[in-house]
Amino acid sequence: MGSRPDGWWRDRAGAAVRLHADITRLAGSGRVILPDERGETGTERAGVPGFVMVLEGAAKAAAARLAPPEPDAPPEPADADVRPGEVRVVQAAGSGDDAIVAVVRRLPGRRVVVTADRELRERCVAAGAEIRGPGWLLGLISGSTSGLSPAEPDRLPPPWPTTVLVMG
Repeated sequence: MGSRPDGWWRDRAGAAVRLHADITRLAGSGRVILPDERGETGTERAGVPGFVMVLEGAAKAAAARLAPPEPDAPPEPADADVRPGEVRVVQAAGSGDDAIVAVVRRLPGRRVVVTADRELRERCVAAGAEIRGPGWLLGLISGSTSGLSPAEPDRLPPPWPTTVLVMG
C-alpha cells in the first residue's frame, strides 16, 4: 500500500479494502500475468495465478469488511493450494513479513512476492519465492503493464498453482 500516495496511512483498513478490490478484479479478469512458467517438459505454460493478501497491524481491521467466504464452503487449511483466480486473505498474528515468509514456505509451486522491502525480498528468495516490485502489481491493476493476455482455454495451468503474495 505504501507505493500509492493516496493517503493510505490515514485509513489503513480502507486502503486494504481498496487494494483487495483491485486484486479481486485482476484475479477475476482471467489474464495471464506470469506467462514465463516452465512446464515439466521445458515448454512454456501459462496460468492464471491465485493471490494471497497478508494483512498486518491496523490493516487487519479490513478483514471484517471483505466479502466473507461462501457459507457452505469449508475453511481452507493454511497450507492448502491457492486456486487460480482466488484471493485469499491472511491476517498476520505478528509481523506481516514473518507471515509472508511462512506462507511462501508452506505453499507449493511457484510463489511470487510483491514487495520493495530489501530484507523481506532476501528472506522470500531464500524461502524459494520470486520477487516483483509494487510498481509491477500497480501496473497490472491499472492495465498499463504490457504483455498481459487473456487466459487461453486450451492451455493448461502450471502443474502447481502460481501464487502471488501481497501485503495489505
